[in-house]
Amino acid sequence: MNEALLIGLIALVAFAYALVGHGGASGYIALLTLSGFSIAVVRPSALVLNICVSALAFLQFARAGHFQWKLFWPFAVLAVPCAWLGSQIDLEPLMYQRILALCLLVAVARLFGVFGSGEGERREMPVALAIGIGAVLGLLSGAIGIGGGILLSPLLLLFRWADAKTTAATSALFILVNSLAGLAGLWSAAVAFDPRMLTWVAMALVGGLAGSWIGARRVPEPRLRQVLGVVLVFASVKLFFP
Repeated sequence: MNEALLIGLIALVAFAYALVGHGGASGYIALLTLSGFSIAVVRPSALVLNICVSALAFLQFARAGHFQWKLFWPFAVLAVPCAWLGSQIDLEPLMYQRILALCLLVAVARLFGVFGSGEGERREMPVALAIGIGAVLGLLSGAIGIGGGILLSPLLLLFRWADAKTTAATSALFILVNSLAGLAGLWSAAVAFDPRMLTWVAMALVGGLAGSWIGARRVPEPRLRQVLGVVLVFASVKLFFP
């Protein structure tokens, strides 16, 4: 994959994921993996991009009044330490790619609205269950190098614990804190960044700022999400059958 295409796709991933309050780590990992980068470069690079975009997304959705602390904290309380622990796990490369491929398919389903909008009567969230879910998602996200929002948001929508925009705000902060914990865990080992990392960050910030602003204040154009969804389906197939 040539450099111009790579940075363009990074911006597109950041834009489309930020529309729904995600940081885009699974997309960045797929792009960098398919571009031939090693896991040692891919995981920390994706987490840095994830931190930048999820922070923007959270600020935009929170400023628009969509964040609820009582919904967020039960998922985060054990997710953060578990994300740190998960970052210490070294998965076999083929297993890593296949788990990532499955996560990409969940992201595609989210972008296509498969899990619904969370509309309807709100249901009470069991705090103990949320804490347990957060621990599992934190461990998994740390091991893969994502923030876990693509796995949390479908649950919030399916169980009608939140509507779409509140889900986006909750997922964005969940991704941010887990990504920070995961990066901190990786930092104790050898962390490698490509010299083009600053360019990738700049493009992700541009895409993330635009996507999060539209997602928080407008009704996003579904075709934009669907275009990225098609790209991610191809990436998922390529990762699952290298």
